Amino acid sequence: MFMFEKPDGMRDILPGLYQTMKETRISLTELIEQWGYQFVETPTLEFYDTVGVQSAILDQQLFKLLDQKGQTLVLRPDMTGPIARIAAANLDKHHPLRIGYAANVFRAQEQEGGRPAEFEQVGVELIGDGSTSADAEVIALVIFSLKKAGLSTFKISVGHVGIADALFMEILGNQKRVRVLQRFLYDKNYVGFREHVKSLSLSTIDQQRLLKLLNLKGGIEICDEAKAIIGSEVGKNAIQQLETLWETLVDYGCAEDVTIDLSMVRHMSYYNGILFEIYAENIGFPIGNGGRYDELLNRFNFNAPATGFGIRLDRLLEALKLNDVQPKIDAVIFSTEQREEAIKFAEKERRQGKKVVLQDLAGIKNIDQMTKSFQKVTYFIGSRKEKRHG
Repeated sequence: MFMFEKPDGMRDILPGLYQTMKETRISLTELIEQWGYQFVETPTLEFYDTVGVQSAILDQQLFKLLDQKGQTLVLRPDMTGPIARIAAANLDKHHPLRIGYAANVFRAQEQEGGRPAEFEQVGVELIGDGSTSADAEVIALVIFSLKKAGLSTFKISVGHVGIADALFMEILGNQKRVRVLQRFLYDKNYVGFREHVKSLSLSTIDQQRLLKLLNLKGGIEICDEAKAIIGSEVGKNAIQQLETLWETLVDYGCAEDVTIDLSMVRHMSYYNGILFEIYAENIGFPIGNGGRYDELLNRFNFNAPATGFGIRLDRLLEALKLNDVQPKIDAVIFSTEQREEAIKFAEKERRQGKKVVLQDLAGIKNIDQMTKSFQKVTYFIGSRKEKRHG
């Protein structure tokens, strides 16, 4: 019954798609390395009581299992937690750390949910720099990385956790009431947000201030509009950070790829400052996200600010509309009499960077069908060598 089935959310990656993913991954990681980020690799399994508990992923989405000692382990649900762990334990903390990764993460999905339970992320973490310049660097890096991968039409939607939080707290006064509005924004349920605001016992002015938040989307001019509805110093400081961020992105030459969205709220519980999502045409979900998470490393006894991003490789490929790449592979087919010559020829071709299959004629059932898969076929059969293009 289960011979050809896979667990919910799992999928096979066949050769053509594998090659496409590999080339896209290399494109991203090469640029990240050029910006001075060093790549790390973390275990697929982590302790639940450390990485699992600290993760922003919901507990019901964690893959849990017990080891032989009875300790609860998890398949890593994201890379930020594991990198925070190794940064706290193993890396030099006297200067900002720039760390890159390309790794699979695991999140249990509801049956028939249609979403992958395992997918690859490529991303960075910039640890130890609390400046707005660091936020601008990771946003600029994700923009340049996507362009290098071939994505020309996309937008980075940037917000700040402190803006909506400050406005909600000013008007509503307690966290319980604030969380209700945050949830509407998190779910992008703007109709529900409007209806709930209108149901609250607030002055008309305060209701309009809350509703105005939904329209604060656009360029740098949005920050001036936000100052008119936000009175707290916390909110004003958050707006100032966004203005500084925009100025820095202008210097990078990539502000045109950014849209400010002041209705954005935290989508990971540990984000506490500037945050962003990456959107591409005809893709219903963000293809990546990131932001500042200054408190997370404290949970690993490492008091340091941090920011970063992660790109979903599967969604990036969907946005790029890439077809499976059929690799250019040659074949050398030989009979026993010419085996030595065929092996030498294949090795010579491989040294020149070509991909070459070496195939004994005796192992082929249908030579015409087999040779259709190759770019060029060279025969070493009997007493002669013959080349032909497939």
